[in-house]
Amino acid sequence: MLFMNLPPRFRNPWPNKISRFLIALGLGMGLLTAPAEPFLPTDGSQVLERLRAKPFDPATQHLHELRARLAADPTNPAVAWEFARQCIELSRSEANPRYLGRAQGALARWWEAATPPVNVLVLRATIKQSQHDFTNALADLNLALQRDHANAQAWLTKATVLTVLGDYDGARRACVPLIQLAPGLIGLTAAVSVSSLNGEAASSCRLLSQALAGQPNASTGDKLWALTVLAEASARLGRLAEAEGYYKSALALGEHDPYLLGAYADLLLDEDRDREAATLLAGEVNADALLLRLTLAEARLEPRPASYAAHLALLQARFEAGHWRGDFVHQREEARYTLELRHEPAAALRLAQANWRVQREPADVRILLETAGAAGDAAAAQPALDFIREKKLEDVQLVKIARQFTLASAQ
Repeated sequence: MLFMNLPPRFRNPWPNKISRFLIALGLGMGLLTAPAEPFLPTDGSQVLERLRAKPFDPATQHLHELRARLAADPTNPAVAWEFARQCIELSRSEANPRYLGRAQGALARWWEAATPPVNVLVLRATIKQSQHDFTNALADLNLALQRDHANAQAWLTKATVLTVLGDYDGARRACVPLIQLAPGLIGLTAAVSVSSLNGEAASSCRLLSQALAGQPNASTGDKLWALTVLAEASARLGRLAEAEGYYKSALALGEHDPYLLGAYADLLLDEDRDREAATLLAGEVNADALLLRLTLAEARLEPRPASYAAHLALLQARFEAGHWRGDFVHQREEARYTLELRHEPAAALRLAQANWRVQREPADVRILLETAGAAGDAAAAQPALDFIREKKLEDVQLVKIARQFTLASAQ
């Protein structure tokens, strides 16, 4: 989770997305595939994975200091909160779900408590949200807001969770106090991220673009989030040149943001700019969502690069390991992998349907439509088609895919 001076990309896309705790049904649904043969590199210089964190960088050093303080005083909620907060930030910036486990461990004394401190409640909700435990995340946020109605972070997190669930009316309501409480671009960007999905994309983009231009001294994190929201909304409207401009401006800020990289890579893949996507994501193998996009790009190249086989094997191993752990957080990514790289539409559809029961972002709508179309199951696409209509979701890619079902039904 990101805190008030940074954008709230808590999910994970990939995973965004992110934590490894969601227990869901599926082991008996044919989702497990036969174990792949282990990949054995034939060249000792071949890079399989790059570790991003530096052992002595300031963030890591600060985390070590906090961990030492927490070990010396494990019942101190202020130290536990700060350690957990830093872990959550690192989980996002490094695309490393292990940090979320450390954050939860730091809050273990308060994890089952009915009335922990409000700031602990908000962090607990953030971790649960990253585990896709949205119901309990919202329960914690509502409890926090009952005790502290002016808690901007709680409103921000609530708006984000409700947006992921496709509850745009609820997310809009959460943005009203947030705009009054949050400084700078945060409240407006949160509101625009909702309204741009709910029939007001063009006007929302104009408003946020003007606000961004009028706040040149906004923090890097605030600018990054605003630019990413503008890029995604512009892409959904089909304004691809504008979208790419926003993506490049966001990248120029110099922050490593896995969500931003994944979103821009998707635009490049949609435009069949596969080599550019592979270049953008070179070395990005820590986050499953980025590894997926990198492998998709490499699969389309002729000839395929030498790294493709290693990346494909690594991706499959991660999904299989997730199943054995009972982790189904990345079902959207796995559905895409199963459809586009394994070419198994029926299995991909099952994954997309399971994912749809959990979250309703535009990418979730899309993968449900794509897998239903590939599997020849028009009925399976109906929930996504209804969602597009009912929510007034503007997205040129979704309209293109949905039109196939309309044409099929008319024949």
